[in-house]
Amino acid sequence: MEKYTACICEGGAERAILDLLLDAHKLIFEREELIEEELLRCRSAREFERRHLKKGFSEKITVYRILDSRKENFKLSKAYEQKVDVINVVTAPEIEMLIICNEGKYKEFKKSGEKPSVYCKSGLRYKNVKDYNFIQTYFSDMDTLVNALYEYKRISKIRKGEIVLWDLLKPAV
Repeated sequence: MEKYTACICEGGAERAILDLLLDAHKLIFEREELIEEELLRCRSAREFERRHLKKGFSEKITVYRILDSRKENFKLSKAYEQKVDVINVVTAPEIEMLIICNEGKYKEFKKSGEKPSVYCKSGLRYKNVKDYNFIQTYFSDMDTLVNALYEYKRISKIRKGEIVLWDLLKPAV
């Protein structure tokens, strides 16, 4: 029985984080399990259906949506809603919180009242925090990334039943 997985990333920073985790085999799924063996950029359910579900999959598909909005709708048509499990992985308020956590600046950030991306630019002097290449370089050490994910989960006010990036990591052996 073949398992089908899709992973939809909202932006470049999220894609960089997921690429790093996939390449290090840290996630509960592997790149080879992904549809087309890559992360997808596709916000609408209709577009996802058109591009990826017309291929006739024999098993149920799990779709992980990495996004910073809790309200963004992803409504599949009746033809597909029973064949696809959609799991929203929320990075709210923003993926830049991983940098703030890694820098040990959470208290200063909270005092600033700024959005995470603004604080990273003004308080931490990182200008390209949403840039794929910046994130790839900044988190090139896997322990740094995993520790930032842990710290983010620890300090965040995660809503009941909500899934965050930490929850996609394989259990530590």
